[in-house]
Amino acid sequence: MKLAEALILRSDIQKQMEQLAVRIRKTALAQEGDTPPEDPNELLVVYEKSARELRDLIVAINHTNATTPFDAGFMTDALAERDRLKAMVTLLRDTASAATVIRSAQTRSEIKFVATVNVSALQKKIDQLSRDLRVLDTKIQSANWTTDMAGA
Repeated sequence: MKLAEALILRSDIQKQMEQLAVRIRKTALAQEGDTPPEDPNELLVVYEKSARELRDLIVAINHTNATTPFDAGFMTDALAERDRLKAMVTLLRDTASAATVIRSAQTRSEIKFVATVNVSALQKKIDQLSRDLRVLDTKIQSANWTTDMAGA
Protein backbone atom coordinates (compact mmCIF):
# COMPACT_ATOMS: atom_id res chain seq x y z
CA MET A 1 0.00 0.00 0.00
CA LYS A 2 1.26 3.47 -0.81
CA LEU A 3 1.48 6.13 1.90
CA ALA A 4 -1.16 8.24 0.14
CA GLU A 5 -3.58 5.30 0.20
CA ALA A 6 -2.96 4.85 3.92
CA LEU A 7 -3.65 8.55 4.52
CA ILE A 8 -6.94 8.27 2.63
CA LEU A 9 -7.85 5.16 4.62
CA ARG A 10 -7.00 6.97 7.88
CA SER A 11 -9.35 9.80 6.94
CA ASP A 12 -12.11 7.34 6.04
CA ILE A 13 -11.77 5.52 9.35
CA GLN A 14 -11.81 8.79 11.28
CA LYS A 15 -15.02 9.86 9.50
CA GLN A 16 -16.58 6.45 10.14
CA MET A 17 -15.71 6.73 13.83
CA GLU A 18 -17.26 10.20 14.05
CA GLN A 19 -20.46 8.87 12.49
CA LEU A 20 -20.48 5.86 14.81
CA ALA A 21 -20.04 8.13 17.84
CA VAL A 22 -23.09 10.16 16.80
CA ARG A 23 -25.13 6.98 16.28
CA ILE A 24 -24.03 5.61 19.67
CA ARG A 25 -25.03 8.83 21.46
CA LYS A 26 -28.42 8.88 19.69
CA THR A 27 -29.20 5.31 20.73
CA ALA A 28 -27.78 5.44 24.26
CA LEU A 29 -31.11 6.52 25.73
CA ALA A 30 -34.59 5.41 24.74
CA GLN A 31 -38.03 5.91 26.15
CA GLU A 32 -39.11 3.01 28.33
CA GLY A 33 -40.77 0.38 26.18
CA ASP A 34 -39.18 1.67 22.95
CA THR A 35 -36.35 -0.05 21.13
CA PRO A 36 -33.72 2.15 19.50
CA PRO A 37 -33.28 1.62 15.75
CA GLU A 38 -29.75 0.30 16.41
CA ASP A 39 -28.17 -1.53 19.31
CA PRO A 40 -25.64 0.86 20.90
CA ASN A 41 -23.66 -2.10 22.27
CA GLU A 42 -23.12 -3.48 18.77
CA LEU A 43 -22.12 -0.01 17.58
CA LEU A 44 -19.61 0.21 20.44
CA VAL A 45 -18.02 -3.07 19.31
CA VAL A 46 -17.67 -1.70 15.76
CA TYR A 47 -16.26 1.57 17.14
CA GLU A 48 -13.66 -0.25 19.25
CA LYS A 49 -12.60 -2.34 16.24
CA SER A 50 -12.27 0.81 14.13
CA ALA A 51 -10.28 2.54 16.89
CA ARG A 52 -7.78 -0.34 16.98
CA GLU A 53 -7.51 -0.32 13.20
CA LEU A 54 -6.94 3.44 13.24
CA ARG A 55 -4.26 3.12 15.92
CA ASP A 56 -2.39 0.50 13.92
CA LEU A 57 -2.63 2.56 10.75
CA ILE A 58 -1.39 5.72 12.47
CA VAL A 59 1.57 3.83 13.94
CA ALA A 60 2.46 2.54 10.46
CA ILE A 61 2.05 6.00 8.89
CA ASN A 62 4.19 7.62 11.58
CA HIS A 63 6.88 4.96 11.20
CA THR A 64 6.84 5.40 7.43
CA ASN A 65 7.10 9.20 7.73
CA ALA A 66 9.96 8.90 10.22
CA THR A 67 11.98 6.61 7.94
CA THR A 68 11.19 8.07 4.51
CA PRO A 69 14.03 10.24 3.16
CA PHE A 70 12.84 13.66 1.99
CA ASP A 71 15.22 16.33 0.68
CA ALA A 72 17.95 16.70 3.32
CA GLY A 73 15.97 14.98 6.08
CA PHE A 74 12.92 12.80 6.48
CA MET A 75 9.24 13.13 5.68
CA THR A 76 8.50 14.09 9.30
CA ASP A 77 10.78 17.12 8.86
CA ALA A 78 8.82 18.18 5.78
CA LEU A 79 5.51 17.72 7.57
CA ALA A 80 6.69 19.86 10.47
CA GLU A 81 7.85 22.55 8.03
CA ARG A 82 4.48 22.43 6.25
CA ASP A 83 2.72 22.92 9.60
CA ARG A 84 4.99 25.87 10.38
CA LEU A 85 4.29 27.49 7.00
CA LYS A 86 0.53 27.00 7.41
CA ALA A 87 0.61 28.59 10.86
CA MET A 88 2.65 31.55 9.63
CA VAL A 89 0.39 32.16 6.61
CA THR A 90 -2.72 31.99 8.80
CA LEU A 91 -1.30 34.39 11.39
CA LEU A 92 -0.04 36.89 8.82
CA ARG A 93 -3.33 36.80 6.86
CA ASP A 94 -5.32 37.38 10.04
CA THR A 95 -2.99 40.20 11.07
CA ALA A 96 -3.17 41.89 7.65
CA SER A 97 -6.94 41.54 7.68
CA ALA A 98 -7.21 43.04 11.17
CA ALA A 99 -5.00 45.97 10.14
CA THR A 100 -7.12 46.77 7.07
CA VAL A 101 -10.58 46.80 8.60
CA ILE A 102 -12.35 49.79 7.16
CA ARG A 103 -14.04 51.85 9.83
CA SER A 104 -17.12 53.93 9.19
CA ALA A 105 -16.70 57.67 8.64
CA GLN A 106 -15.14 59.29 11.64
CA THR A 107 -15.89 62.62 13.22
CA ARG A 108 -13.39 64.70 15.13
CA SER A 109 -14.61 63.32 18.44
CA GLU A 110 -14.20 59.68 17.44
CA ILE A 111 -11.12 57.63 18.16
CA LYS A 112 -8.94 57.18 15.10
CA PHE A 113 -7.45 53.75 14.39
CA VAL A 114 -4.14 53.31 12.61
CA ALA A 115 -2.44 50.15 11.44
CA THR A 116 0.55 49.20 13.56
CA VAL A 117 1.94 46.85 10.92
CA ASN A 118 3.00 47.39 7.32
CA VAL A 119 0.19 45.60 5.49
CA SER A 120 1.98 45.74 2.15
CA ALA A 121 5.08 44.08 3.58
CA LEU A 122 2.92 41.49 5.33
CA GLN A 123 1.16 40.70 2.05
CA LYS A 124 4.49 40.17 0.28
CA LYS A 125 5.57 37.82 3.07
CA ILE A 126 2.20 36.00 2.86
CA ASP A 127 2.62 35.59 -0.90
CA GLN A 128 6.14 34.16 -0.52
CA LEU A 129 5.22 31.81 2.32
CA SER A 130 2.12 30.68 0.40
CA ARG A 131 4.30 29.84 -2.62
CA ASP A 132 6.74 27.96 -0.40
CA LEU A 133 3.82 26.08 1.16
CA ARG A 134 2.36 25.11 -2.24
CA VAL A 135 5.71 23.86 -3.50
CA LEU A 136 6.39 21.86 -0.34
CA ASP A 137 2.87 20.43 -0.22
CA THR A 138 3.12 19.35 -3.85
CA LYS A 139 6.41 17.56 -3.13
CA ILE A 140 4.91 15.87 -0.08
CA GLN A 141 1.84 14.72 -2.03
CA SER A 142 4.05 13.39 -4.79
CA ALA A 143 6.19 11.49 -2.29
CA ASN A 144 3.05 10.08 -0.65
CA TRP A 145 2.04 8.44 -3.94
CA THR A 146 5.48 6.91 -4.53
CA THR A 147 6.30 5.80 -0.99
CA ASP A 148 5.43 2.29 0.12
CA MET A 149 4.19 1.88 3.66
CA ALA A 150 6.84 0.64 6.08
CA GLY A 151 6.53 -3.08 6.64
CA ALA A 152 4.33 -3.49 3.55
